[in-house]
Amino acid sequence: MLFRAILLSLLLPAAAGATVVTTGPSRPLQGVLDSARPGDTILLAPGLYRQHDIIVRKPLTIIGLQYPVFDGEKRHQVFIITASNVRIQGITVQHTGRSSMVDMAGIRLQNSRGSVIRDCRFLYTTYAVYLENSRHCIITGNYIKAVTTDELQSGNGVHAWKCDSLLIAGNTISGHRDGIYFEFVTGSSILRNISHNNIRYGLHFMFSHNDTYSYNTFRNNGAGVAVMYTKGVTMHRNTFYHNWGDASYGILLKEISDSRIDSNRFVKNTIGIFMEGSNRIHISGNEFSSNGWAMRVQASCEANVIEGNNFLDNSFDVATNGTMMLNTYKGNYWDKYDGYDLDRDGTGDVPYYPVSLYSVLSERVPAAMILYRSFLTNIMDQAEKMMPTIIPDQLRDDRPRTRKWNL
Repeated sequence: MLFRAILLSLLLPAAAGATVVTTGPSRPLQGVLDSARPGDTILLAPGLYRQHDIIVRKPLTIIGLQYPVFDGEKRHQVFIITASNVRIQGITVQHTGRSSMVDMAGIRLQNSRGSVIRDCRFLYTTYAVYLENSRHCIITGNYIKAVTTDELQSGNGVHAWKCDSLLIAGNTISGHRDGIYFEFVTGSSILRNISHNNIRYGLHFMFSHNDTYSYNTFRNNGAGVAVMYTKGVTMHRNTFYHNWGDASYGILLKEISDSRIDSNRFVKNTIGIFMEGSNRIHISGNEFSSNGWAMRVQASCEANVIEGNNFLDNSFDVATNGTMMLNTYKGNYWDKYDGYDLDRDGTGDVPYYPVSLYSVLSERVPAAMILYRSFLTNIMDQAEKMMPTIIPDQLRDDRPRTRKWNL
């Protein structure tokens, strides 16, 4: 450890005149930070620091050796960063307090620019990292875990309010209300995180425009991702796995527009994508497999294009609660398609109707699900295909693929 401290002492002071200070649990960290100069590096020795409400007022680098533990003793916040260009790395923060007046966080960033929280551990915190009115900050490589059962008594893993140009990358988050929460956050990226077993959502957007989330995994959450009252969101190459429950889904889209959902995998979710009041969204190159409903598209949605996707082994491919055809389905592979392809160009010669009679009936009378997969429903489905009377006949894929896309 001594060798490592010496090595860090030699390597870290990049700024001219900056120094490295080593401190331990017996010395108040607040005094060390206040006496340091901007650009200094503070090395924290291993141990238990029963210190809280530590305010970082100047640009400093704070590095823990062997994950020193800061304990909020279930009553306090731990770090409050009010400066820009602060870096905290390699510490453990645990047991923050709970309050109905203050959102208590392990590390809170206020009006900060260019700060970095890297490779830290957050255990049983109400909010792990809380950003407010901050820009160009990076939250990466952190392990965030809580155990909560009540939405009202819990907070979010990474919570951002009124921020822009954030990067949230490579974190593992579980047991919070929402894994990641964005409210009034713009121009930000969420990459390669694993968000699982959170009470409500793995990721939650509210009024947050022009953001991107890619290569993330959302599994076993109350629901995978909720995108609400937002525009210009790119959702790319994520995995939504086993978000299962009475009102669960991979993605919930509510009142969003001009966005893109491509190359994602939806596996064993109650509903892959649920859309309500959402317009001009391009959904392509995704794979929906073994879901209850691959897509539920409410009649309030229009001008959406669903093309080039694979629909495999879903109980229902598409469900809707209206009869109007306001969206476009084209070139998708449907494993239930039983048409023919005489010229063998890979495209079926007759349209495919992805809404089954039974999905329409169950949409109107949920209790009818008790008869699902019965002999009677099979006869009804076949009769409806021959003489459509109930299903929206304009909701069809005129060019269904007969061969699965290689996604």
